[in-house]
Amino acid sequence: MQELHDAPLAPLTTFRLGGPVARLITATTDAEVVTAVREADDAGTPLLIIGGGSNLVIGDKGFDGTALRIATRGFDLTDTTLELAAGEIWTDAVARTVAAGLAGIECLAGIPGSAGATPIQNVGAYGQEVSSTITEVVAYDRATGETRTLTNADCQFSYRHSRFKEHPERYVVLRVRFALEDAGGLSAPVKYAETARALGVEPGDRVPAATARLTVLELRAGKGMVLDPADHDTWSAGSFFTNPILDDAQYAAFLARAAERLGPDVTPPAFPAGEGRTKTSAAWLIDRAGFTKGYGAGPARISTKHTLALTNRGDATTEDLLALAREVVAGVRDAFGITLVNEPVTVGVSL
Repeated sequence: MQELHDAPLAPLTTFRLGGPVARLITATTDAEVVTAVREADDAGTPLLIIGGGSNLVIGDKGFDGTALRIATRGFDLTDTTLELAAGEIWTDAVARTVAAGLAGIECLAGIPGSAGATPIQNVGAYGQEVSSTITEVVAYDRATGETRTLTNADCQFSYRHSRFKEHPERYVVLRVRFALEDAGGLSAPVKYAETARALGVEPGDRVPAATARLTVLELRAGKGMVLDPADHDTWSAGSFFTNPILDDAQYAAFLARAAERLGPDVTPPAFPAGEGRTKTSAAWLIDRAGFTKGYGAGPARISTKHTLALTNRGDATTEDLLALAREVVAGVRDAFGITLVNEPVTVGVSL
């Protein structure tokens, strides 16, 4: 294991924000990960787990404890069964499965971060979620001191949520296993309307998996959602807020507020989200509340390509970012009566 002291954390995050950590450990095997976690827990030392750093907002004061960077490697593809070490780069793993002619995660191309983070957040985009293909997650259980294998049902997946996110101090993901589909090189049925339009097909159709992957990469790049060090629109955590899910009463109140603000002919985006629940678009809410692309006068601004991404224009601080996030949350609440929830994990700070 590599160990550094008073190490900067900002370079380990896609925001490039955050202060230093007292002790930074980089683990390259599962055994090293478990050893580092046990040592921290036995000593009562606060522990911060870092994978690809694409979903972290770390405070300017940094982290007073131990940061464990998981840099494990392992890609095992047998027939349609895939096992990834937690430290595998997610977008590279997607590319390799598509090159092998398999379907199931091709529309999750271009998402930054590590494989181990995907079940925590139940990562999803363009009509796919990892919960649809994950069969098992191998994790170290800090409560029992044992390594456990959790089934898909054990993970308790829901929209951008899981058992791991519900109990962030308990589990450290080591391995993720997937069941993919051999559809003769074709993708899974295209579910997302925007993807279908870009592909020139109808929802439910299949296309070559490689074509689906490249199309998603193009769509993401157009929104600043593919990492590019030269493009400050990608100095972000991707979508900063989750899409709100409203019960019937909340949805009715929202429609009334939207009609009052925008006129009776405006129809907000709406998607079924289970019995008596409707999901609407956070990006639409932000834009219609007056926070358009490029909004902001300081070093933290809304992306010039996508209203759902908050960005570091090069010299922002975490407090700059949080001030912008709070302004957006307050503005959407005042306009539509909906309180947006941040998607990235905050460390040492909160909205």
